Amino acid sequence: MANEPWRMSVDGEEFEVSRPDGRPGTYHFTWLTGPNPGYGFGFSTHPPVPADREQLEEAVRDFLAQVDPDTGHIE
Repeated sequence: MANEPWRMSVDGEEFEVSRPDGRPGTYHFTWLTGPNPGYGFGFSTHPPVPADREQLEEAVRDFLAQVDPDTGHIE
């Protein structure tokens, strides 16, 4: 059974977060309010255990800090 994706807001940006089955501690983020449809990133915990909200927000902030504001991509 697949895990249902959920929405997460961080610093005014919206992301859809999903967790693939069979991969504990692995998350896929799709940036819903970004300039490039379908763009996002992956995040995994080490060791592979579920992340808490604070860890997920930190992963989003790290991602956003790397995005080039002119392209909307990590360069």
